Amino acid sequence: MGNESRREIFDIVDEHDKVTGQASRQEVHNDPSLIHRVVHVLVFNPAGELFLQKRSPFKDVHPGKWDTSVGGHVEAGESYEHAALREMKEELGIQETKLEFLHTYLHRNSYESEFVRSYRCCWDGSVRTDPKEIAEGRFWSLKEINDSDQLLFTPNFLDELKRFKNLCPSV
Repeated sequence: MGNESRREIFDIVDEHDKVTGQASRQEVHNDPSLIHRVVHVLVFNPAGELFLQKRSPFKDVHPGKWDTSVGGHVEAGESYEHAALREMKEELGIQETKLEFLHTYLHRNSYESEFVRSYRCCWDGSVRTDPKEIAEGRFWSLKEINDSDQLLFTPNFLDELKRFKNLCPSV
């Protein structure tokens, strides 16, 4: 996204998810010492397939890679659940669905640190992707994901999927 996304302000938290300050999107994506909050939602259809989004080529992180159904930053002062519901509506047009909390974890890499809260939901309606955020999207079987070149996916999604499989091994 353009300059608008660069002005977003996020709460900075410690390793126990306690707010210690605030920083911009650009700051948190360039300083792994600044832990910020994000949400992930795994959206399954009744057949057990997982919706993945292909990130826009204009995204500042992992452009053009397949990613978690819904993922987004928690804005300063916003709750995780509100952020998850907001992101589902903005990115996929999904509203009025029930979220199931999965887990919370700290994800670190060379350019950022995120305190992640993950949810899942089952969705049997239409999906309307936001073309500014998402290049394309579709439902995948877990076998298809496993059999695909793993370089097609964001490292964050692969980490999320591994955690989900550990939590729900029968899937």
